[in-house]
Amino acid sequence: MKSILSVLSVILLFSCSIQGDQIPDRKQKFDNDWKFYLGDIADASKAGYNDEEWRKLDLPHDWSIEGDFDASNPAGNDGAYLPTGVGWYRKQFEVPETWKGKKVIIYFGGVYMNSEVFINERSLGVYPYGYSSFYYDLTPHLKIGEENTIAVRVDNSQQKNCRWYSGSGIYRHVSLIITDPVHIDQWGVAITTPEITDKTATVEIKTMVKNETSTIQEVTLSAEISNSDKQKAGSDEVKLELLPNSQQKIIQNVTVENPALWTPETPHLYHVGVSIKKGEQIIDKTDHAFGIRSIEFSSEKGFQLNGQEVILNGGCVHHDNGCLGAAAFDRAEERKVELLKEAGFNAVRTSHNIPSEAFLDACDRLGLLVIDEAFDGWREMKHTFTPVTHDYSTLFDKWWKTDVQTMVKRDKNHPSIIMWSIGNEIIERTKPEAVETARKLAAAVKEIDTTRPVTSAMTTWGQGWDIFDPLMAEHDVCGYNYQLHEAKTDHERVLSRIIYQSESYPKDAFFCWNLVEDNSYIIGDFVWTAIDYLGESGIGRWYYEGDVPGEHWERDLFPWHASYCGDIDMTGWRKPISHYRSMLYNDTEKLYMAVREPEQEGSKIITTMWGTWPTWESWTWPGHEGKEIEVEVYSKYEKVRLYLNGELIGEKLTGRNEEFKALFNLPYREGELKAVGVVGDTEMENTVLKTAGDASKIKLTADRTEIKADGHDLSFITIEITDEKGIPDPNADNQLQFEIEGPGAIIGVANGDIKDLDPYVGNSRKTFHGRAMVVVRSTKNTGNIVLKVKEPSLGDYEIKLTAMSAK
Repeated sequence: MKSILSVLSVILLFSCSIQGDQIPDRKQKFDNDWKFYLGDIADASKAGYNDEEWRKLDLPHDWSIEGDFDASNPAGNDGAYLPTGVGWYRKQFEVPETWKGKKVIIYFGGVYMNSEVFINERSLGVYPYGYSSFYYDLTPHLKIGEENTIAVRVDNSQQKNCRWYSGSGIYRHVSLIITDPVHIDQWGVAITTPEITDKTATVEIKTMVKNETSTIQEVTLSAEISNSDKQKAGSDEVKLELLPNSQQKIIQNVTVENPALWTPETPHLYHVGVSIKKGEQIIDKTDHAFGIRSIEFSSEKGFQLNGQEVILNGGCVHHDNGCLGAAAFDRAEERKVELLKEAGFNAVRTSHNIPSEAFLDACDRLGLLVIDEAFDGWREMKHTFTPVTHDYSTLFDKWWKTDVQTMVKRDKNHPSIIMWSIGNEIIERTKPEAVETARKLAAAVKEIDTTRPVTSAMTTWGQGWDIFDPLMAEHDVCGYNYQLHEAKTDHERVLSRIIYQSESYPKDAFFCWNLVEDNSYIIGDFVWTAIDYLGESGIGRWYYEGDVPGEHWERDLFPWHASYCGDIDMTGWRKPISHYRSMLYNDTEKLYMAVREPEQEGSKIITTMWGTWPTWESWTWPGHEGKEIEVEVYSKYEKVRLYLNGELIGEKLTGRNEEFKALFNLPYREGELKAVGVVGDTEMENTVLKTAGDASKIKLTADRTEIKADGHDLSFITIEITDEKGIPDPNADNQLQFEIEGPGAIIGVANGDIKDLDPYVGNSRKTFHGRAMVVVRSTKNTGNIVLKVKEPSLGDYEIKLTAMSAK
């Protein structure tokens, strides 16, 4: 293991488009106008097959989320009890004469899973792993000037194959990439910044240029860097002679003056245009956004970004988007990053799979550090309530190198990525062969990128922790799942080991923060999880005595169909634990108050391992008048005071010794509850909870009232039930009906209740603690969109959106 690992800036691939009228767009969206059939048809790959009765849709698409919950569905608790199966996609398209002599590839961002792609009836291959991006060369099989047919068979019928909800179908973007036979290779540009000072930065650009002709080609390779204001920041040009059917890797170094550094707080992005010229004609050009930043890891100084120590306040996330399922709409992926940032996280672990490019683009653009993770397992099968008999262990021996290198090739240019993770809680982790496997995986990563450390997440579940020393030695940075209490003795035994907690229980937030704060060799903590997710049903739940007991991995817990261990629920609402965690790591929030749900008479609340006590932003507890109730106050002030209807209830210290918490017990009375942060004897700020009256209104709030009319943009609309004064009613469970007018469609409804079995794709939803959410998707037409919400006792309400031109 290296005691110090310098990792220098690397960056992101945005859309690659050719500039100039002489050639077509290099990267063309291929998401629209597909046809879909759920089921298996022997002749569906045939060009002449009649698909007129098939459903028309635009990608991305996840057919599982459209189904009904059923305890008998084969994906079971891991797959959220939603259907899987086999599906077919087909698309006809004409190839223009201008493509004659061009190279054309089809690029899939992700298909879950076992996809087989056909062009004009010819099979191009099967790609099993549903989280990898992949592409095929269409060039030899295209009919110029005629109609061509793409068909894709997706087989997610072999269950179980994942320990969380995977979704089914072509759930990420599809593109066509059209180039000259002399071109920049796919994922063929690598950008790093090996030298950075206050005054200058050296940007190193490595480009793989391919000549797929039978003659020598003399060309010029140019690299031009621009800053965020689109002003030129540096350039380089080199002449090349390319032998027939050959490729060359070209290294160019460009100096940027007065560099603006990339950090989570200031995510400055530059762009480099890499182009190939033949004479004066540009025959290929790609555009890449990148950030100038350096990273370094050591047990002495921790994690340093641009020479400054940064503590990782991280969260693990799965890839689903709640009520949208696995469909990776760009706006949904961006909103996920926004939610993480708003909750105070500065880092995310993409557990346990390669994420979408849209998610990583948003991390670059908005400033979120990333651990990019390839797999949940290696050669041995994972077990949950029932065995995951078709997981990655069935693919590992044939596909491990392809898939891990695909991750690194595709993602190497994202400045947000600081580590590559090669696995999670590997079943064979205590066996000698696991050491060799880790060595091979790490070597495969470093064949492509030596600028970032290799990590994985390990845990013992009761075995001696020192048994992992040989395996940990194959990693540059060591992830501990739920084992941070072992870090001090491990440090004494292996002084050079760099440690972070790759998963932690939500309830251990202070314990983990305290260790990270006091020990430089522990660089951060990643809670399981940052956001509630579909599948792994019941993890993090709480329940009353008399309900089905136990943990999610012990038995079936239907109708629980998702996790409840997230800091953020599936509507985007931040749970109290989110405010507490953010307060520990940040200074942006200093005071918060919530109320612990009182136990029912004669029945106690039980929390599970990943659970926390159900705590709500509520001072509305009808039927509890005069009975004791517990109020939690989180504070970064010296102390807090609690008032009820202007009467001082008490004052308590909230320093580090008190874990920045105060718990007050008082009889419940309606009115206004106020917590105040105090320094010395001065009251600094306050937060208030008020008792809600009878539910009488519906409040609608859109995250964006203007969306692009491109058929893909989204607006997330939060619905709250309030009293006449606008105070939210946290006990409202009204059944709402939704209608939409204009160029938009309802594609998802949610409420955060993971026992609610109403479909996520529908026009009705019950509120949960007074809240629900509707997701509206634009069409390709401009105009006004009106979402109407109806409830018989409350009346009709509406909110207006505008679909603007996408140009």
